[in-house]
Amino acid sequence: MASPVMLPAAIEQELSTLPNWEVREGWLRRVYITPGWTHTLLLTNQIGFLAEAAGHHPDLELGYARVVVKLQTHSVRGLTAMDIALARRIEEVATWVPSEDSPLDGFRKAWIR
Repeated sequence: MASPVMLPAAIEQELSTLPNWEVREGWLRRVYITPGWTHTLLLTNQIGFLAEAAGHHPDLELGYARVVVKLQTHSVRGLTAMDIALARRIEEVATWVPSEDSPLDGFRKAWIR
């Protein structure tokens, strides 16, 4: 059973802790800019994996160096805690880079933004 639709004030509070996410036309939305097509596909696959594991699926739009993520709980035609939770997980994974003290070098070009 889907979570209840969130009130606008609760959505605004959540957005204050989700940088670069916005509500547009009833969808929780984020545009990720990638270094190019290969990274677009890698990010898309990662989002797909997270969505399938969560049992909650976004709408995605792909371009050469861009992924648009749109979340809405389809069963209630609105935003719920499920959308916020998946947005947080997507953001965490999509923007992860090794820390300064990590033995991992990380990708040397401009990363997902």
